[in-house]
Amino acid sequence: MADARSGLRVLVINPGSTSTKVAVYEDDRPLFAGKVDHPAEELAAYGSIAGQAELRRRAVLDLIERAGVDPAGLKAVVGRGGLLKPLPSGTYAVDEAMVADLGRGERGEHAANLGGLVAREIAAPLGLPSYVVDPVSVDEFEPLARLSGLPEIERQSLLHALNIKAEARRAAAEIGRPLNQCNLIVAHLGGGISVCPLAKGRMVDVNNANEEGPFSPERAGGLPSASLVRLCFSGRYDQAGLLRRLTAGGGMVSYLGTNDCQVAEERAGGGEARAALVLEAMAYQVAKEIGAMATVLFGRVDAVVLAGGLARSKHLVNLIKARISFIAPVLVYPGEDELAALAAGARRVLTGEEPAKSYTDATTPGV
Repeated sequence: MADARSGLRVLVINPGSTSTKVAVYEDDRPLFAGKVDHPAEELAAYGSIAGQAELRRRAVLDLIERAGVDPAGLKAVVGRGGLLKPLPSGTYAVDEAMVADLGRGERGEHAANLGGLVAREIAAPLGLPSYVVDPVSVDEFEPLARLSGLPEIERQSLLHALNIKAEARRAAAEIGRPLNQCNLIVAHLGGGISVCPLAKGRMVDVNNANEEGPFSPERAGGLPSASLVRLCFSGRYDQAGLLRRLTAGGGMVSYLGTNDCQVAEERAGGGEARAALVLEAMAYQVAKEIGAMATVLFGRVDAVVLAGGLARSKHLVNLIKARISFIAPVLVYPGEDELAALAAGARRVLTGEEPAKSYTDATTPGV
């Protein structure tokens, strides 16, 4: 096993819808971090997300060249995981099967699909390994968590797995026990909100932030089913339009016209009763989901973690804490650092702390 402080340099790539974030880490220390913006008109020339891979590859290499980073000094390249098949948490080597699934958009088109593709395209000519870490399709559900109440609809594990697992590791370190000896509930509070119970480190349930759980700044969350069916057949929306409404135009922005929590707080502080009500209702729904997830762990919860960008809001955090502090100690880790989490996942493999998992051999869980 290599020394944990052995100067391992890793190139980290996090593609977003209109930008690519890039960093170089040496052990746990960032040596460089930057971002390349991709104008919408530039991306519009590509027919698919995967079609942008060469553009993004060149952009990453140009950026690190300008930063004076010598690719010859790298030990691995790691990218954000995309919409892959359901699989257990971990660091996965990018292999041909993964490249094929990401290229086809097997489970949907998402900019994160480019993470593994670009990592592989940069690493392979250099003879380096390439990885993805805790993609959104991590699935460690218990069988009973898959039943929705209707056989035609199975609950799916889609979540902010990278940040949730990274913050769970941080919480376990703060508690002073290995993650596999802790029961935690991690609430990732961002544009979408995922509330995940971790039983001895395994993410055994979660609300799919696009379909269930609390409303968020942009997403509607769980809705009364009969009313939703009537809205579907009201003639007001086609399928694509209603899905956009639920996942990008629902929640706080649908009530207040802004998806900026800070703006909503300022309006509430200025006396706008509706803004105050919507903020409190979002906190109420988050707290209610945390309470529900506590039952998944039979009430044996070592800590509740509030993380993500919205955890920077002391007002929102205090509203949530007022309703959940009886469950367990509440740890607040504002913001997220996906680049650091990706680098850490690669480093765990390079130092021998854990093995790289095989995507080809990963079994797909099911009922």
